[in-house]
Amino acid sequence: MSTRTERDSMGEMAVPADAYYGAQTQRALENFPISGQGIPRHVVRALGLIKSAAAVFNHDAGVLDERQFDAITRAADEVADGIHDAHFVVDVFQTGSGTSSNMNANEVIANRAIELLGGELGAKDPVHPNDHVNAGQSSNDVFPTAVHVAAYTAATEELLPALAHLQSSLSGKAAEFADVVKPGRTHLMDATPVTLGQEFGGYARQIELGAQRIESALVRVAELPLGGTAVGTGLNAPPGMTDVVMAELRRRTGLDALREADDHFEAQGARDALVELSGACKVIAASLTKIANDIRWMGSGPRTGIGELQLPEIQPGSSIMPAKVNPVIPESVTQVAAQVIGNDAAVTVGGLSGAFELNVYIPVMARNVLESIALLATSCVNFAAQCIDGLEANTDRALELVERDLAIVTALVPAVGYDRSAELSKRALEEDRPLRDVVKEAGVLPEEEVDRILDIKRMTEGGVL
Repeated sequence: MSTRTERDSMGEMAVPADAYYGAQTQRALENFPISGQGIPRHVVRALGLIKSAAAVFNHDAGVLDERQFDAITRAADEVADGIHDAHFVVDVFQTGSGTSSNMNANEVIANRAIELLGGELGAKDPVHPNDHVNAGQSSNDVFPTAVHVAAYTAATEELLPALAHLQSSLSGKAAEFADVVKPGRTHLMDATPVTLGQEFGGYARQIELGAQRIESALVRVAELPLGGTAVGTGLNAPPGMTDVVMAELRRRTGLDALREADDHFEAQGARDALVELSGACKVIAASLTKIANDIRWMGSGPRTGIGELQLPEIQPGSSIMPAKVNPVIPESVTQVAAQVIGNDAAVTVGGLSGAFELNVYIPVMARNVLESIALLATSCVNFAAQCIDGLEANTDRALELVERDLAIVTALVPAVGYDRSAELSKRALEEDRPLRDVVKEAGVLPEEEVDRILDIKRMTEGGVL
């Protein structure tokens, strides 16, 4: 591989001749041969947007001439559009401030701008990665800003629509199953009747509340640390620069909520908003696990399980047992949830590990938050399409089970008392007979009154029967 020689403050480095990145990126590439994973695409996009927006102010302030401005903004916009992703080579497990990735962006944009102006890659003339592309900025405010913009974008463009999609599917099944009466279950034991629609309505509400938690966290994620430079004081950031860059970011992203942080020392010393957003993702993971597990329990069988639901049959379930079909989509959902919960643990450790004026766990926090958002978004859509939308109620099975549900005796308590009701329930269990027959035989109430009280559909509506 042909190389060129570049210099930074630590000396000479051999850099691939055709690489847009430079000496500092090359050092980071060699220093962090960790995972083979680069920083997320959303973060690269946000870095390009920030550099392009900063160039607008720096041009107006006289830091950049017209040719430098045109070349830098074009190069930065290409970075935002993903054209130069192959040149973002620094591992995500790197310096905790993200300095290596910020310099990766500075060098790529500078060298691409130099190329556009007919210069030589690595010359740092007529565009310098620090003096021009990074003017008025620091890695310590740029990189976390990029992460927040990335997280906000991913959550609003991917996760919230996916949650709305899943909620709609669950709500549709709640309406479809409104009249399917089945046993309720508490402690995995028989309880008073519910409708399948009531259960699915509860699931839909869980997802709705999950979306609200994301939206609430995004209010804090929208506060950006840009303008604080190295430690939050704003040293070397010209007056008015942050306002211009924020306006440009809002214009370019369409995210009107983005704004300068109220307190730059909080915004750079801590990453609490990312911890909060990750926590909201964890709650959604917990909700999805509950929903997926309920569905696969209710679909268990086909002959020896609960069997109240028929799940779509989408692939063979066994290499040895012919015709076996498994609840593979709920299983995939619960695995995603496990990963999201694990991601949140790492984000939490990152968040609590800030020291003084900077948190140095930002890259791994970014990786995990963005992975959680992406996994939840794709999983929710797949759950809806491959499982929820195709669910069918086994109405006869549900009715069979609810008629054998001894907990329906609860409705008798106001009429005959707790102790007498318990006695009748135990007798039905011992004799393996329907409770309704045992109560009628006991003569504690007229038969028509027994049928009125033991109306399982009315039990799902509450009140005293």
